[in-house]
Amino acid sequence: MKNLELETNSIKRLQTTKRKVVEKLVNLQPLNSANSLPLVISPAVDGISLIPWAQQNRDLMETNLLKYGGVLFRNFHVSTVEEFQKFVEVASTGELLNYTYRSTPRTEVSDKIYTSTEYPADESIPLHNENAYSPIYPMKISFFCVKASEIGGETPIADSRKIFERINPTIKERFIEKKVMYVRNYGDLDLPWQEVFQTTNKSEVESYCHKLGISFEWTSNNTLRTSQVCQAVAKHPKTGEMVWFNQAHLFHISSLKAEVRESLSALLKEDEFPRNAYYGDGSSIETSVLDEIREVYRQEAVLYPWQEGDVLMLDNMLAAHGRMPFVGKRKIVVAMAEPC
Repeated sequence: MKNLELETNSIKRLQTTKRKVVEKLVNLQPLNSANSLPLVISPAVDGISLIPWAQQNRDLMETNLLKYGGVLFRNFHVSTVEEFQKFVEVASTGELLNYTYRSTPRTEVSDKIYTSTEYPADESIPLHNENAYSPIYPMKISFFCVKASEIGGETPIADSRKIFERINPTIKERFIEKKVMYVRNYGDLDLPWQEVFQTTNKSEVESYCHKLGISFEWTSNNTLRTSQVCQAVAKHPKTGEMVWFNQAHLFHISSLKAEVRESLSALLKEDEFPRNAYYGDGSSIETSVLDEIREVYRQEAVLYPWQEGDVLMLDNMLAAHGRMPFVGKRKIVVAMAEPC
């Protein structure tokens, strides 16, 4: 019995010593005192390389990712897309994910490494969780700053747990009960179906739709219309926490500028809009409701300037991300991993 106690105490001392050694090699602290998100991990001594450090500290990274929702690795001197790709592979389980069932234009710069959304520099991208319009989404999404813009270009982030907590209870219950329906028309005004589904084969598109429970209809001129009802909120599989998890505020017609909405309404019927969002029963979502939700996102947004070489890893359920307008050249690349 005494030998067992001695062995147990020795293991505990070894674990404590190892933890102290790890903590001496890197600094761990929130980006600022006002927000816990993201946690910043940076070298405490010279010569610490991110990839071998990550290989030896998977548990530490995972624990903090689940606690904070996002971890920013700074001053590790990551300089190439290849290094970033290797880091994400080391820090994740399984292979990186292809970007299929697309919502925005991206370019693949390396194997399963993509540009961030290629929208005009003067436009902002609202906070959102990646692929929350689908029942299949990445659990991890990571960003690498290759080139920081001269002005702006931040990637705002927000805690999806706080979003869930702060949304008006009446609104929340309505979304929980009804869920969200996404309706998309793939044609000249939005991404073509060939790009969204990454194929030119209609049979492959239909197979994908059947698999994910997406209703589809081939319309005139080789165009496609789909509709799908998905979650409005979700429970994190590891932490058990509830998060706000949908893209109704992005897909809804009210997300467009007034002049664009007016032009679309003059040209098209409502069911022909490139994309729109409804309650899951097909009824209209009130613009005032979505404006309330957008305001919660705005208040919870955390902004900080990119530094070249930064790597940001988010738990895609716990943290939302977006993009601010920018001036000058900007290059942020993205990798997704661990499908739900």
